[in-house]
Amino acid sequence: MNKHLLIAPILFLAITAGSPGRLDAQQYPPQYHDWGFQFVPGTLVVSRSVYEGKASTITIGETLPLGCQGGLTGLTINVPTTTGGTTAVAVPCGVATDDGEYPNPFDTHNVWNNANSDGSFGVTSPIFLDDITTDGWELGSLPIPTDRMVTSFSSKSELALNRSVDGRTISFMGYVGGIGCGGSTVSPTGPNLLDVSASNTPGVCDPTNPVITTFESNPVVPAAYYRGVAEVDADGHLSVTDGNAYSGDNGRAAIKGGNGLYYMVGNDNSGNLSKKQIPITQAGIDLVNATGAELLYPGLTPPLPPNIQMIGRLEFGTDKPGKDTNFRGLTIFNNTLYVTKGSGSNGVNTVYQAGTAGALPTGSAADLATVPLSILPGFPSTAASTGTAFPFGIWFADANTLYVCDEGDGTLVSPPVNGNVADTQSLATAGLQKWRLINGTWVLQYILQDGLNIGVPYSIDKYPSSLNPATGGCRNIAGRHNFDGTVTIFAITSTISANGDTGADPNKLVKVTDRVSDSTLPSGDEYLGHFSVIRSAKAGEVLRGVALAPGDDDGLGW
Repeated sequence: MNKHLLIAPILFLAITAGSPGRLDAQQYPPQYHDWGFQFVPGTLVVSRSVYEGKASTITIGETLPLGCQGGLTGLTINVPTTTGGTTAVAVPCGVATDDGEYPNPFDTHNVWNNANSDGSFGVTSPIFLDDITTDGWELGSLPIPTDRMVTSFSSKSELALNRSVDGRTISFMGYVGGIGCGGSTVSPTGPNLLDVSASNTPGVCDPTNPVITTFESNPVVPAAYYRGVAEVDADGHLSVTDGNAYSGDNGRAAIKGGNGLYYMVGNDNSGNLSKKQIPITQAGIDLVNATGAELLYPGLTPPLPPNIQMIGRLEFGTDKPGKDTNFRGLTIFNNTLYVTKGSGSNGVNTVYQAGTAGALPTGSAADLATVPLSILPGFPSTAASTGTAFPFGIWFADANTLYVCDEGDGTLVSPPVNGNVADTQSLATAGLQKWRLINGTWVLQYILQDGLNIGVPYSIDKYPSSLNPATGGCRNIAGRHNFDGTVTIFAITSTISANGDTGADPNKLVKVTDRVSDSTLPSGDEYLGHFSVIRSAKAGEVLRGVALAPGDDDGLGW
């Protein structure tokens, strides 16, 4: 097929069906819809967020998280144990060291400096689903109503996009206000709320979580947020299903299986229960059974403990309970669920298969607890504390070829070495890894890095040069088969910088083409193996996820 023959029809569709639209925020799912919006077949969808805070969003010197008591040393809370006693837990607070101003060239304020004092720090922001061509031309943008769902701007692991197995919809995760723990008021959903990404969920209330509320009020009004799954079809219809998993942290990704159910990954527990206190307190028990990989039924009331449907359990050695399943990426291939772990000091950073091949996990919470989580043969199996793998997004080209995005270790080398700020680990293993299944074992073939410019700082208009980021590797990905035995993979980049939170760095969307049958790095062909940038975030923006546009097509397009 001659791809040039398809350019004119796609540009015509961009004019008639891809213009930005407004959503009626008074309607309820699934009626959220702009009748003029439609994703163009054969294009890409990119999740983007824009920072809307200003200096007054945060007051220097105020306690963070909002409502936290006890100062830097912490307020001691006596948490009931399962044996009838109590155990003492100190819950320390932070102090705002900067205001809410986004970094700019005109002064030294940087809202993300507050992450150095407040380990829960984040600011909510709106979500946009941008419809773009595979060369980066924007055709339209679907804003998600901020009274229905928001993201945490600097949370780099959020807003992955996944096309459903049937191709008809895309799914992602975000925050939806619920009744605060110990309160009676529904928490607001909107931009410029603080520390939502570390808040409790309404159904899993950890008394040792320092995030009491997310907005200024007197007296303090408790806040809690569902980790919701949003599903959007080709016409922009939006539906949201609330969930109680991932209390104290974030839901990262969701995908709709061929069985019509949502599969999710994420992490929980930003509270202060120790390793020994988690298994002897009900709050701790609820947390370790509501994290990692999860199952959620679309449209149903969010389940409560002990019926939150966590898939499988892992606990290596003396690791903190619940942290070995700190998953970030997921995919479904041949009706099998795969997940990745690539951050945190617990567990093993690698690629896992959830359950048996060819059978998506289903059943009750008790049934799902017994599902095995198995490291794919040949993938890393060393402890994360000493490991060198940081996998994120994954995509199967076929049953024997798996592409894995490695985001790098994020270490900033200062001063730069020959102008490069990445360490030797990132320079060696970050980027797009190609794995081949050979005689039952996955074998790393090569790592695509050319054109990523790992460790080389780049500038952004209206952004301070002292914070110029460099690409550190890649995070979420989507892939597409071409007609000549090659595949094109689209990836969101990770960053390295001196920013207070590198998750807030303006990053990029890149693409690379690879021949599936190759077992060595492509050479001598500019078409193969070289990354090109197709979109760059502006100051005040971040790019998070990428997926083929939803619809009845097979995802092929230009």
